[in-house]
Amino acid sequence: MEKNLFNRLVESMTQMDEIDRGERAPSREFHVDALQVKMIRQATGLSQARFAKAIDVPIGTLQNWEQGRREPEGPARALLRAIHNDPGHVLAALEYR
Repeated sequence: MEKNLFNRLVESMTQMDEIDRGERAPSREFHVDALQVKMIRQATGLSQARFAKAIDVPIGTLQNWEQGRREPEGPARALLRAIHNDPGHVLAALEYR
């Protein structure tokens, strides 16, 4: 591995650890609120049922996100961010037709 790349990866992990310990503020965050979840889904043109199936979550979970009763976390938030950034390719990668 290129030494410069390795050094950048180590620095990135160090910063991540500092953020996790509360010693450093994150440089950027992606928050997904209820309106954003609904807008992301609507941008795909899918119904709640079809979108929930595509991202492999129960429809009740999607409805809770869209109505603000719960927030997506971890991998679900990352998947929603990916769909927001490139819905066509992400849905194709999920093999949803």
